[in-house]
Amino acid sequence: MELRDIEIFLTLAEELHFGRTAERLHVSQARVSQAIAKQERRLGVVLFDRTNRRVALTPVGRRLREDLQQAVDLLREGLARAEAAGAGTGRTLRLGVFGHAGHELRPLIETFSSRHPGSDVQFGEINGSDPFTALRTGEHDAHVLWLPVAEPDLTVGPTVLTGGRVLAVAADHPLAERGTASLEDLGDNHVVDFGPAAPEYWIAAMVPTRTPLGRRIPRGPAARTFHEVLSLVASGQCVHPLGEIAARYNRPPGIVFLPLHDAPTLHWALTWRSTADSPTLRALAQTAADFGPISL
Repeated sequence: MELRDIEIFLTLAEELHFGRTAERLHVSQARVSQAIAKQERRLGVVLFDRTNRRVALTPVGRRLREDLQQAVDLLREGLARAEAAGAGTGRTLRLGVFGHAGHELRPLIETFSSRHPGSDVQFGEINGSDPFTALRTGEHDAHVLWLPVAEPDLTVGPTVLTGGRVLAVAADHPLAERGTASLEDLGDNHVVDFGPAAPEYWIAAMVPTRTPLGRRIPRGPAARTFHEVLSLVASGQCVHPLGEIAARYNRPPGIVFLPLHDAPTLHWALTWRSTADSPTLRALAQTAADFGPISL
């Protein structure tokens, strides 16, 4: 089986859709069908059950997928080690994250380190008031940022984390007794103002400017760091939406974290300065793409 046919088979086994497979691999749908039919003829077995409504792997197809995926993984690891030896990997990357996100990323970082001996990742902290400066100055090699990031000088790589949102409120706030909150509740409360250093479109992805019914969400008082946000919330001056990871690792006195049940899922992606591309950074991005996003 040729490498391209293996890629087509594994992608179809993941997508279970001929059209999406063709789009993802930038080939025609006929090319996908021909490759699968060719392998089925050569092997003398049916790999996929096809109907007008669905595509499914046969038992033989499932076993072949497992075997080929192991072989492809070994091939990628070998190529990655060769690249590390000859293309300049083997250095420490400085990765900016929010709060305790580094703990959730440990499985990814351990996989990266095992693929690229001598390479390592050190975490640095960033905050919502200034998400890009450390990238642009070179203080950090990459950041893990919620999407969208639409900065012309920054490259957005693979998604590494996904998760929901919580609303931080004071323990004596009326919402605390409900045990849950909605985006509409933000119209009745102030949220933190992060200032001008963070683009409005990016802040709005976490903290919208209006409720689902169109009411304006008041902003203020000002804060720059996560701990400043918590202090303002605890004092009753505001409420504030946060990634649910904040509730997992923080139990500050006087604050309750309420699930925001109608907030869209957040996607956090590896992001770096486009002109700062390096073999080690590309290796981390490839590892993240292979590993897939971690669900919080």
